[in-house]
Amino acid sequence: MPSQALHLIKVMSFEENLEHMNEYVFATALASCSDMRALEEGRQCHAYVLKSGLVFHSHVRNALLHMYFESLSMEDALRVFETVPGLDVFALNSMINGFVESGRLSDAMDIVSSMVKEVELWDHVTYVSVLGLCATSKDARFGWQVHDQILKRGIAFSVFVGSGIVDMYGKCGNVQSARCAFYELPGKNVVSWTAIMATFAQNGFFEESLKLFLEMGIDEVQPNEFSYAVLLNSCAGLSALKNGDALNAHAEKSGHKSHVVVGNALINMYLKSGSVEDARSVFASMRQRDIISWNSIITGYSHHGLGREALEAFHDMLTEGEVPTYVTFVGVLSACGNLGLVDDGFYYLDHFMKDLGIEPGVEHYTCMVRLLCRAGQLDKAESFMRYTCNEWDIVAWRTLLSSCQVHRYYNLGKRVAEHILQLYPDDVGTYVIVSNMHAKANRWDEVVKIRKLMRGRDIKKEPGVSWIQIRGETHVFASEDKKHPFMSQICDKVQELLNQIKLIGYVPNIDSVLHDVEDEQKEEYLSYHSEKLAIAFGLISIPPGAPIHVIKNLRMCDDCHTAVKLISIVTSRKIIIRDANRFHCFDTGVCSCDDYW
Repeated sequence: MPSQALHLIKVMSFEENLEHMNEYVFATALASCSDMRALEEGRQCHAYVLKSGLVFHSHVRNALLHMYFESLSMEDALRVFETVPGLDVFALNSMINGFVESGRLSDAMDIVSSMVKEVELWDHVTYVSVLGLCATSKDARFGWQVHDQILKRGIAFSVFVGSGIVDMYGKCGNVQSARCAFYELPGKNVVSWTAIMATFAQNGFFEESLKLFLEMGIDEVQPNEFSYAVLLNSCAGLSALKNGDALNAHAEKSGHKSHVVVGNALINMYLKSGSVEDARSVFASMRQRDIISWNSIITGYSHHGLGREALEAFHDMLTEGEVPTYVTFVGVLSACGNLGLVDDGFYYLDHFMKDLGIEPGVEHYTCMVRLLCRAGQLDKAESFMRYTCNEWDIVAWRTLLSSCQVHRYYNLGKRVAEHILQLYPDDVGTYVIVSNMHAKANRWDEVVKIRKLMRGRDIKKEPGVSWIQIRGETHVFASEDKKHPFMSQICDKVQELLNQIKLIGYVPNIDSVLHDVEDEQKEEYLSYHSEKLAIAFGLISIPPGAPIHVIKNLRMCDDCHTAVKLISIVTSRKIIIRDANRFHCFDTGVCSCDDYW
């Protein structure tokens, strides 16, 4: 125990027997303080070290650095580093890693810059630490310089360093350089394979990441818990439920499923694939949970519109003694929004977070705007936005604008739209919402003005793309795209569905089409939106009764949202769509978003 170690030092100091103390005793005492994060006792021990004159010994100095880093006392660590001469490479590595782990990247870079002239002191660990710093700060230029220095010193073929190079390029978004560095490694281990799979996954190349897993098997390298986490996150990016299920079984067979990192990745994969029950089952079965586990399940429930379950999980988390974080309250406030709990939301924002010392950010404030809008308190939402935060992003403003359309607050909507277009003059989504809002109010002159303004500014809507996975293969559809080999059957299915839902009240929302064409042509444009094509293909290809899972790159339009609600009735299918804003679970004519998205 630190107190026992410190008591021994105090006694010996009092008896003026410091000459009997050596560097190993002090290093052991400081290590004990590190283990218990006993900062005050560690500082007292530091004082005795100074009195003994052993502070210049490398064992003692490095133990001091470690103790201060473990106690999160960065200034004390920096003072030791700067005032004690003759620092060795271990101290340098400790300083870099300590500052990176604490998020003080500029301080870490200052340390590296001050030691550039003594690069001959750097070892493999130093290079990996510096590469990690470049990766975290996304400093590709300095990362390339470090890579060049590694090549000159001839240590690039170390798997340890080589994996760091791959990771650095991947996190800086340079996939091609990461690939080249990986394939230049003469010997590849699980760390390097995981680094290259993570590179592709982090940069959106999810299928390539999964293909590398097959190469890894051919190379007879067994995955570890971090490999599984990367692969499961790739499945999450694709909503590839069957691949995720297969990896779940693979991880269980290899004995890695019980690791908290794998459990967290499974929860994320199932939630992003629309399988809430599987995510709930994994969470319940975890023998060990961390804050990521709790945040994943809370925010996941919220994104699926399960506000009550999210708040129950939050209270369970508190009962188990886990301390909420910034991310936790994004999920909690989103849950309050799902349930319309305005007073509860403000309590969490103004009191609970304050008591924990968590400074609210734009994500929390955006949740509050959404909460007020769903409660129909749009004037209060506008006032909240104007006086609470100075750094609103377009998501919050667009939330208020969409709510003006839903609640028919046209005058407020016009003010909000003008404000958005001053800040984001090229945001096509705003033009679409404003055009729809004016169309619903029969303000056709305003609709014409909006369309002329778009043409004058050469603003074009980003193409909508949706994808669905069938038997492990991803099928991508673009609006009005006719290239799919089964397009004839898909179009027939779309027309069949449209005819069926028209019988139960569907009327195409042609006002949302911004093309300057006849009404019949507008209806045809709506018929072949990408999510309708993907759903039709899913209904053709997936056995009856099984849910349909689709991902879309943009926010669903009003027409498709209405159509899919009705399609879920006529087909007796659950249809899950993940768009740019949230999950939509359509079942028996109802969407989990309650028509707010």
